[in-house]
Amino acid sequence: MFRFTTGDRADLYGAILRAFGAANERLETALGLDEVRTRLRTVGWPAAIDDEDLHEALKQLRRWELLDVVQNHAENYRTAEEYERRNLQYSLTRRGEAAFAGVEHALTVLASTGALQTAVLEAITDRLDELYGLAGEPSSASVDRRIFSTLQELEGHLEALLDNTKAFNGELQRLLRAEGADLGVFREVKAATVAYLQEFLVNLDQRGHGVAEAVARVEERGIAALQVRALRGAELPPVSEEDPGTAWLERRRARWAGLRAWFLPVDGARPRVDQLHDVARRAIVSLLQVLDRITESRRRSSSAVQDFRELARWFAAAPGEDGLHRLWTVTFGLGPARHAHLAHPDPELVPSSHTWDEAPPVEVSALLRTSGRTERFTRTGRVRDVTAVKAARAEQARRERAELQEAWRTLRTDDGPLRLSDFGVLDEASFERLLDLLGRALSTRPDRSGARRAGTSDGRVEITLTPPADGRIAELRTEKGVLRGPDYLVHIDTVSGRGPASAPILRQSRREAAGRHEAAG
Repeated sequence: MFRFTTGDRADLYGAILRAFGAANERLETALGLDEVRTRLRTVGWPAAIDDEDLHEALKQLRRWELLDVVQNHAENYRTAEEYERRNLQYSLTRRGEAAFAGVEHALTVLASTGALQTAVLEAITDRLDELYGLAGEPSSASVDRRIFSTLQELEGHLEALLDNTKAFNGELQRLLRAEGADLGVFREVKAATVAYLQEFLVNLDQRGHGVAEAVARVEERGIAALQVRALRGAELPPVSEEDPGTAWLERRRARWAGLRAWFLPVDGARPRVDQLHDVARRAIVSLLQVLDRITESRRRSSSAVQDFRELARWFAAAPGEDGLHRLWTVTFGLGPARHAHLAHPDPELVPSSHTWDEAPPVEVSALLRTSGRTERFTRTGRVRDVTAVKAARAEQARRERAELQEAWRTLRTDDGPLRLSDFGVLDEASFERLLDLLGRALSTRPDRSGARRAGTSDGRVEITLTPPADGRIAELRTEKGVLRGPDYLVHIDTVSGRGPASAPILRQSRREAAGRHEAAG
């Protein structure tokens, strides 16, 4: 099937198949000789080719069963030459379509790098929620068609997640093994990859649990019945061999089983999305270790090889044997045993004529083996009283925690979404928290309604930004300056629940400011 990719005329064969592929995109299934030559110029084949070479190339593709030829009996031919040129019509066979698609897929895989996209997880959750809603509606032609299209979108998002994850994991492993000459660029690539992985891991567990819960909700309404309704909405064409619906349903069941394996395994095993979490964390650790080695290698002014070469020159320049021994001792520290001065507790019991292997062993202190000093028993040092330090640190932690909770209570919009301009004048702590939330929300992609959602790293505070319909500009004044930007509709809430009413004066000023905006509008 892929023999056209090798040999002397592989470029011409590939260009011909690309020409037929471009024609198929325009719903032109058969091409004559002149049309093939015209299509070759459109796919980037600049060289001129005569009729004999083109005929031979088409015949060879026919022998490989990549092209089929039929006679065009619907045309009226005025001359014999016109009959020879326009009678034969060439088209791709099933093998030809498969071969062309295989080469295109291989080139796409070579050019792709893969990505870890949390937006795909959110899209999967959205499609599952749509299926859950459609499953509760009564069966009709329009609803079944919407179920079919939603199911196709869900499987497309799942396939994109799998393909991108496999491609990115392969690139990541190659990056861990790669060694480059330009250590500066290499270090920047690894540092950027670490930041990319850390950003992907934020709220990954929460998104994975969201998909698993959505899968469970859909299955409560019956996934088998939903797939049957999707089959009716697919409106498959009839075939003479067998019913295509059976194979179609089997593919849907296999895709759904793959979705469950990733987020909600039937046997209670660990979901694959958690394994992806572990792979990303291990990659971060490995990349950081490689970065440390690169940094250490760049910091060293010389290597061990250069050090030994310099030492060899010193040995060669030594004035005598005594100098060589001193240099050896200073360099490697291989002097006499440090415990040689130790003696038996009663030396008179050991005759001086005994050799070392005949004499009883001498007890050597562990401290002497490690530091070169024997034990010295002295008074125990006084233990420092850290009670005051612990109390001061605990008080500082309580104060910081109280300031943080007060800032969240100040920013929380209990009475519904507010304009950004309604916050008015903020203290420094509240403004920094608000600015952090705005940055997190603006870094996410908007949903279909245009709203952006984000949360803090601990998941306790969530923000929703909706763009202003009137294009109004907001100004927030702080002690450090003025922040200007679109007057977003802001909704901030804490996941832990509603707390006691705090900062009532600020809440009342917000409501009054909101009333003034509505009156001005």
